[in-house]
Amino acid sequence: MKIAVTGKNGQIVQSLLAIASKDFEVIAIGRPELDLTVLETIFPRLAAIEPDIIISAAAYTAVDQAQDEPELAYAVNAKGAGAVSEAAAKLGIPIIHISTDYVFDGEKIGKYTETDQPNPKTVYGATKLQGEILVSRFNLKHIILRTAWVYSPYGNNFLKTMLKLASERKEIHVVSDQHGNPTSAENIATIILMLCHYIQIKSFKDWGVYHVVDNSETTWYDWAKFIFESAGIEIVTHPINTSDYPSKAQRPKNSSLATDKIKKILSCEMQNLKPSTLRVIQRLKAPTV
Repeated sequence: MKIAVTGKNGQIVQSLLAIASKDFEVIAIGRPELDLTVLETIFPRLAAIEPDIIISAAAYTAVDQAQDEPELAYAVNAKGAGAVSEAAAKLGIPIIHISTDYVFDGEKIGKYTETDQPNPKTVYGATKLQGEILVSRFNLKHIILRTAWVYSPYGNNFLKTMLKLASERKEIHVVSDQHGNPTSAENIATIILMLCHYIQIKSFKDWGVYHVVDNSETTWYDWAKFIFESAGIEIVTHPINTSDYPSKAQRPKNSSLATDKIKKILSCEMQNLKPSTLRVIQRLKAPTV
């Protein structure tokens, strides 16, 4: 099965490339060959790959910067994603599109389900929601995966930031009133490949939106403490409120996502935070060849 993935350097893209078995030929295409802001180039670039399915992973993810660059964020996350979906439809193939917990306002008590009404509070969240709408509009055969708090050995993420800061400081302040599900990019990639296999061998009709996050719900503060403990780092960690750490974009206070729908479709369980965190820390500690 040949899979075209938009983007080259993202955490999920790199994880797909790392774990895909010989049954999957994963081809990552990103800038400059594929630029989501140059709409007329998207279809010919993807068509040349002759894929069986497209994973729409490329996105504008600078949450705070998006507040100052709404046009660019919209061009990539909405119009670009829509054009990728339209290209997949023209090729007669499905699309799996990666979205985010930021489509919700974070005010709900309890976990968000796929049927909860989105209400983004940031430019980033609003453009990703528009991307969901366009992806579903242009291609009936779509799966939209909302995920959150992604981490891996690749790119920039909270886990790597904590380890870097711990190497530079003796104490650190971490937000303790935001709740969510830290999610390993490798676990997301595993679910994506399971979906690809499921689509390939069955007459798949369960198109729509799914939440994909790891099991454990926590706060940034509690997760940071676990990261330091697991890495054998002694550092004084102070809890602070969101209001003590102002940012341009408003972070959701609660972005916990329910995963019952994806678990039922794939007959699987989501991974737990602690072993997944440990695996990434071990990978980062491993000597490079």
